[in-house]
Amino acid sequence: MICQNTIERTLHFDMNKTICLTAVLSITSFSYAHTVIPDVSPIAQGQHVFINIPQQRLFLYTDGKLTKVYPVAVGRAMTQTNLGEHKIGAKAYNPVWRIPKSIQKERGDGVKTIAAGPDNPLGPVFVRLGDPKLGLGIHGTNAPASVPGVRSHGCVRMKSPDALEFAKTIASGSPASVIYQMAGLNEDADRNLWLAAFRDPYGKNNLDTASLKKSIGQWAKTQGKTIAPEKVDAVLKDRTGSAVCLTCGKNGKMKMPLKSLAWIQGSSSYSQAEAAKPKITRVNPVEQPASQAAEQPVRPLPALPPADVEPVTESVPQAETETFKNTASEPFDSLF
Repeated sequence: MICQNTIERTLHFDMNKTICLTAVLSITSFSYAHTVIPDVSPIAQGQHVFINIPQQRLFLYTDGKLTKVYPVAVGRAMTQTNLGEHKIGAKAYNPVWRIPKSIQKERGDGVKTIAAGPDNPLGPVFVRLGDPKLGLGIHGTNAPASVPGVRSHGCVRMKSPDALEFAKTIASGSPASVIYQMAGLNEDADRNLWLAAFRDPYGKNNLDTASLKKSIGQWAKTQGKTIAPEKVDAVLKDRTGSAVCLTCGKNGKMKMPLKSLAWIQGSSSYSQAEAAKPKITRVNPVEQPASQAAEQPVRPLPALPPADVEPVTESVPQAETETFKNTASEPFDSLF
């Protein structure tokens, strides 16, 4: 990927000094009113990040519920953000950007590094996204007007206050899904149906209009409402990204909260979080004193699974807290 480059981390980024952090989340810095929710299935326990490329939004779910929405800038068509499943990795505060050769050539100014500070394109924090070999990251910016947009060399760019809040909230190890949904279909608190359609920055042409219209038709039948097909077609043709009410009058207002329909499957039911996986633990037999053991009949122990397939107790990744010091920087790989 062209976006691969190197930043540097400050010494106050210390992976050995992590503690469990209970994040209390609220919708504050970015109101997501009129922002439709994608058709996704977040994990039922822990945090799950979804980044919808056409929508230029990052959605943070906690325990299966939406807790935050941020506007983001994503990779351009020539330097696309990698779609698929990733993990949230390490965090670096006040990063120094070591400019990759491809971008040095693009810039043509001879600059090879940019120190931490207001002129750094990575902003005040960088959060690793996926395999370090990809060079992906979620970071701040020195150009807030570029967010939202399709502008980066592959990284996910946030306004710096949002990037700091996100870095403090998200747990390293949490799943992060980069998706490509060109539409959103939501029911609001007043049982009205809202549709938004987005442009196709990567030319995927993957909008399944048949499934979308099937979902709309089933929902209308269940709710006893009539939806004009030409209204749906107009939204899909215009692709403005704005949510349009399919069942309201002219002055219809969206009432929160929203629920996404599982339209990708052509269903009128709601999108659901993944079922929680049961925790598996092995109970060791209780040892008895030799005198008692001699009095008990000998019973064979149940067979245990082989060591290489031993069940383990699953755990939810915890957030990290960093130690802040006024120190110089040292090298760290990252994206822009």
